[in-house]
Amino acid sequence: MIGSSRNLARIISIANQKGGVGKTTTAINLAAALAASELRVLLVDSDPQGNSTSGVGVQKNEDRKTVYDVLLKEASVKDATTTAQAEGLDLLSADQNLVATNLDLVEAEGRESRLKNALAEVSGQSDYILIDCPPALDLLTLKALVASDSVLIPIQCEFFAREGISQLVDTVDRIKDAFNPTLRIEGVLLTMYDDRTNLTRQVEADLREFFADEVFTVVIPRSVRLAEAPSFGKSILTYDPRSRGAEAYIQLAKEILAHEQRNRPQSAQSAR
Repeated sequence: MIGSSRNLARIISIANQKGGVGKTTTAINLAAALAASELRVLLVDSDPQGNSTSGVGVQKNEDRKTVYDVLLKEASVKDATTTAQAEGLDLLSADQNLVATNLDLVEAEGRESRLKNALAEVSGQSDYILIDCPPALDLLTLKALVASDSVLIPIQCEFFAREGISQLVDTVDRIKDAFNPTLRIEGVLLTMYDDRTNLTRQVEADLREFFADEVFTVVIPRSVRLAEAPSFGKSILTYDPRSRGAEAYIQLAKEILAHEQRNRPQSAQSAR
């Protein structure tokens, strides 16, 4: 077991304003991989499409409280949380009602901190809280980043990869200045990786040169099995535990845990 001695959960947003880069796939499977390490994980679905919700085998229904109710202060995180299929993994679900959040809270006082304050009430009950953000730099993503310790950025190895990520990094910097000075980049994750193509290798080289050690060592392969798993309401660790995709997400979880262990002495030193 690779454990955590923190009293409060580490909160990681998984964000990229570009869709189709493996963001939800990463949220589901990283959560499952951390839970498989005997850690308690809360997955927060903050995307109105609700793909993380269905992807962990939780059915959407009108009676279930969701992150929308939490943001409107009509339910607590504890009351809205449900158990996912994987042991050690809980879910704060989402549905299409979440689209209305940007309008419902447009004039609300302290709207940026709604999710942060709600998660603070349950932070001691999990080791990790992962937030699956929508593919947009909107109010939902802002709330997630304000609530987070760090942001993990999945990025597909394609021609405009570095150009697309610069806008998100700029947003992170602005949020650090205005709302969350301790927010940092957890890492850049290369997804849908196919080393048979020259483009993939070139983009990887460019990203590793530009972001240096902020790029995770592990890469997530392009995989039919990874794409299939959510349609069965399963993580890849349950759907095909011996696949390359499952192994990649297990290695990603180990890399994140190793980063935390290395950074913990520095954090403790800074706190004194």
